[in-house]
Amino acid sequence: MMKEVDISYRTMFAELTQRTLDPQFSADFPLEGWFVTVTVKNREYWYFDLPTPAGKDKRSYIGPASDEAITERVKAHMEIKDNIRERRRMVSTLRRAGLPGPDSFAGNVTKALADAGLFRLRAVLIGSVAFSTYAGMLGVRLPAASMQTGDADFAQDFAISAEVQDSLPPILDILRSVDPEFRAVPHQADKAEVVAFVNRKSYRVEFLTGNRGSDEYTGKPSPMPALGGASAESLRFLDYLIYDPVRTVLLFREGVNVLVPAPERYAVHKLIVSSRRHRDALGRLKADKDLLQAALLFEALKETRHGDELADAWEEAWERGDAWKEAIVSGLSRLPKNGVKALEGALGPGVVEALLQRRPRGNLPE
Repeated sequence: MMKEVDISYRTMFAELTQRTLDPQFSADFPLEGWFVTVTVKNREYWYFDLPTPAGKDKRSYIGPASDEAITERVKAHMEIKDNIRERRRMVSTLRRAGLPGPDSFAGNVTKALADAGLFRLRAVLIGSVAFSTYAGMLGVRLPAASMQTGDADFAQDFAISAEVQDSLPPILDILRSVDPEFRAVPHQADKAEVVAFVNRKSYRVEFLTGNRGSDEYTGKPSPMPALGGASAESLRFLDYLIYDPVRTVLLFREGVNVLVPAPERYAVHKLIVSSRRHRDALGRLKADKDLLQAALLFEALKETRHGDELADAWEEAWERGDAWKEAIVSGLSRLPKNGVKALEGALGPGVVEALLQRRPRGNLPE
């Protein structure tokens, strides 16, 4: 039985998600600073103090306190700072309660891209960083081992990228604001295109998109007009994963509002891609992690009364053709028993057993 998170923390997570939806405040005065009043000849004036790396505040003149427009802006700035402090407190509380968040580097990378507008342009956070958000979203405890990762993956639908008529700043500039050692990695099939970036510690940031229509696009970069000069790797099954994503919050700093795949689609997709990993040692490790995440989400969805959504997502994938059926059954044959049991509960008695009989069953992993 999967342990559920206390209702108070689930409520707080939902509130934090809503709070981070508010438009980000942009002004001439960074939130790290503060406004002060200085009295000169019996009149009060607003100044802005900004800390510097040298440890001495930099003071800038703003204007008279009697100027209502300036004073209103000061009040708005203070309210935003109070809101951010409260959000940071909420993130800290939720993390102490056992809800997971990203490691600091993944958090900084995702926040930098979010601040630049990546999720406003309907890109989707995928992979293990996205998986960490499902604990708060579904209100269950997920094991930390299922979230370990050395990369961050983002996906965008090609049609959205082509039609949005907007673009991020250069991706490499955004990433270098986090780590100056990030560099572009030329694509193997087309050295002029870049779909991934890596730093000296081999942390990889990659952009993906759904395969458009046929296998001829697989393994080839797709130009993405909205991604600040980056292209994206074209992958089968990805359009299914990122269809109708959901808003949630990454538990990092004051909370980072992100788009992630619907958890039921994430789980079914992981089952599918597990069967298509390379057969070398690294590929087998990735497949095992795919199946672990799928099983955990199947169990969480069933226990939190989201079985109908899971059944709908399963049916959609199953009806997409023979290649999808083959991949689903292949993944299912190696799915841990807790995932098999949860699927039986969501899909109905005998459905999973009938599917497993389509190929040699062997021993299901514990």
